[in-house]
Amino acid sequence: MILRRFICYNASSTVPSIAPSPKKKPLIFLGSPQVSVTVLEALFDASASPNSSFKVAGIVTQPPSRRDRGRRVLPSPVAQYALDKGLPSDLIFSPEKAGDEAFLSTLRDLQPELCVTAAYGNILPTKFLNIPVHGTVNIHPSLLPLYRGAAPVQRALQDGVTETGVSLAFTVRKLDAGPVIASKSIQVDDIIKAPELLSFLFSEGSKLLIRELPSIFDGSATSKAVPQDDSKATLAPKLAQDEAWLSFDQEAFVLHNKVRAFAGWPGTRAKVVILDDKSGQENELELKIITTRVCQASENRDGEQDYVTFKKGSLVFPCGGGTALEVLEVQLPGKKAINAAAFWNGLRGQRLKKL
Repeated sequence: MILRRFICYNASSTVPSIAPSPKKKPLIFLGSPQVSVTVLEALFDASASPNSSFKVAGIVTQPPSRRDRGRRVLPSPVAQYALDKGLPSDLIFSPEKAGDEAFLSTLRDLQPELCVTAAYGNILPTKFLNIPVHGTVNIHPSLLPLYRGAAPVQRALQDGVTETGVSLAFTVRKLDAGPVIASKSIQVDDIIKAPELLSFLFSEGSKLLIRELPSIFDGSATSKAVPQDDSKATLAPKLAQDEAWLSFDQEAFVLHNKVRAFAGWPGTRAKVVILDDKSGQENELELKIITTRVCQASENRDGEQDYVTFKKGSLVFPCGGGTALEVLEVQLPGKKAINAAAFWNGLRGQRLKKL
């Protein structure tokens, strides 16, 4: 702790006194992945405004982890952004758990008026929530109480929703169940994928946050926040690696929505067999399915329901219910993504069968 001693001098009576600037309220930001950087950037920009009433007094983020294909241990995107903005490294905290006593003691010393979370990735215990004067608010990329949990955007796309949104809500111990201060809804088309939608929603959420900060600091947000109706709540559990496989017994629209939802991580995969009619060889292959669309007209002939065809730049996979999925982009293990035409040309006349 650095102690600063201020020495007052007698000023000349001819020099007018200058009123001291009001002390800015300390705000602590909690976030980790790249989408959180959008929110932190908005907070830094707003705090730099001449009439800003707050300052970013510290950052809490996930500990450094192996990225860059596992070769290097790197700080989280939020930590790296904060360092690049010149925030002292001793104000960037990476506790293994938000309930660690040493961390909580340091947090109390900072005397935060408000904590803001955006995809932080750790559960906040009651001991944490009791520290900030005006509580903790969270940017959640869904229209609460819908899609509470770790993967709201992915599960919404998987369900094929045509409307979703972002909510600014107070944090309570129950998962994503706090009163909602503000929200914004958006329409969802059948093309957008999870990474793009997630980024857009956090961008919109940062605007909500900046707009509502004055009411949060003056306490009026507490009275205007709307309690959630728990009877309407739905859950958005974390994605699992073993969910990545596509089953072509399902209808095409179900698979297309899953491809959009699981884009980024864990992705979607399918097993196919390459048949060489000349040699009689069969080679099983795993494909990562990158981009798809629902085929508008399926013409599967008897005996060919298991075979993949090529039509107008896409691989056509027969699916359940007489539907078909057009695959526009694929990726082989260890290779870069390629379009369907490049993959089909690489088969050189061999046939492709789904599994």
